Amino acid sequence: MGQSEPDTTARSEGGAPERGPGPEARVPITSGPEFRAFRSSPVGSGVRGCGQLRRGPDGVLRYGDLHPALTELLDLRVHSFTNREAVVEVGGPRLTYRELWHSASRIAGGLQGHGIGYGDRVAVHMPTGARWVQAFLGALLSGAVPVLIPDGLGADLTARVIADSRADFVLGPDGPLPDSTAYIDDGAALGDPALLCYTGAAARGPVPAGVELTNENLLSAVSSMVGALGLPADGVRNLVLLPLAHASGCVDQLLPTFAVGGTVVLAPGARSLADVLVSERIDTVSATPRIFADLLPAFAERRSGAGVRRVSKACHRSERAAAPASAPLTAALRALFPEARQWSVWGATETSGIGLLVDDTDRTEAALGFAFGGTELALSGPQARQGRGELLCRGPNVSRRYWNNPDATFARFSGTWFHTGDFVRIDTDGLVYAEPAG
Repeated sequence: MGQSEPDTTARSEGGAPERGPGPEARVPITSGPEFRAFRSSPVGSGVRGCGQLRRGPDGVLRYGDLHPALTELLDLRVHSFTNREAVVEVGGPRLTYRELWHSASRIAGGLQGHGIGYGDRVAVHMPTGARWVQAFLGALLSGAVPVLIPDGLGADLTARVIADSRADFVLGPDGPLPDSTAYIDDGAALGDPALLCYTGAAARGPVPAGVELTNENLLSAVSSMVGALGLPADGVRNLVLLPLAHASGCVDQLLPTFAVGGTVVLAPGARSLADVLVSERIDTVSATPRIFADLLPAFAERRSGAGVRRVSKACHRSERAAAPASAPLTAALRALFPEARQWSVWGATETSGIGLLVDDTDRTEAALGFAFGGTELALSGPQARQGRGELLCRGPNVSRRYWNNPDATFARFSGTWFHTGDFVRIDTDGLVYAEPAG
């Protein structure tokens, strides 16, 4: 199916599914000495619509052949890879695509029995594991918008996030999940909200800001990751060590792995991840630089990484600041996984967790990466024309607003651009480097 025309009308700063008029967006800076835009060289899609990035009337690059909703893409993969393992929890459940989809659709039916339907919000608050994946997919299939709440957030802040999201139902860690006759809602569209993730980066109060991600945002991010990492459809086995309640784990690893019919391996309670690499035939490992650094001694002792072909490091803003000297880590991982390609993926929750990517084989210090997958960059500030300033991003993966937070939306979004708040330098090749503010 073709993509619907981009909607360039004013957007409400509230939540789904209302589309009423809202406050006017801040006037975007599109020219002048304090703004400089950079052309991107986007990576094509690996799912559908390869090479089909086209510029819309609003100036944003968009994939022209996306499925109308995330659930439709996943449903097709379920029918293509019915008996292949979809999710493995080490020491716990092992679910094929058929089993996972059946259980998720029954959770959706149970939610429907509780009055949950299109546009409602369902909070998912539980530890990472197969049950989390079932609950997340169940919320999606019910037509609701999953609200991802990190398991370690703390009781007080969790309660505030649930209240702020106006969640209609909470799928928690205790007790049975809703269960009834299988149900799949098929009424979603590309522009509809599909996920609500919370980030502290934009918060100006006691509650993190909720980032609205649409079906188009998610499908574009999935397509970008599959294409950039070259994920094959021959049975990828991805050991995901990232929290699923964050965009980096859910949007950038879980969903792309499902999009190619791969297996997501979760090891929340594993005693030895080095043994998991062998026993689960892992060929892809995804984590933050900090997690990889913590695992180096155990991996080095067991020397069990010969089968790993891909190492993906999620370098969100806080992570990059916490681990600026990644060359030694890259060298150590190269020794442990000699056959693997290494990437660093930089992004924000507002950009669906992606935006910049660099191959760590020959990366330089402080390099954040090149724009990819339809993401375009700009700089704002007095030195923008000289290649330094605040980094701005736009693209099909970039959120258009915060949930129920017009002040934060006004502060961080101007026109189609998202203001990251990060100060960077961009060289003549388009490579982005971290820079100290000021």
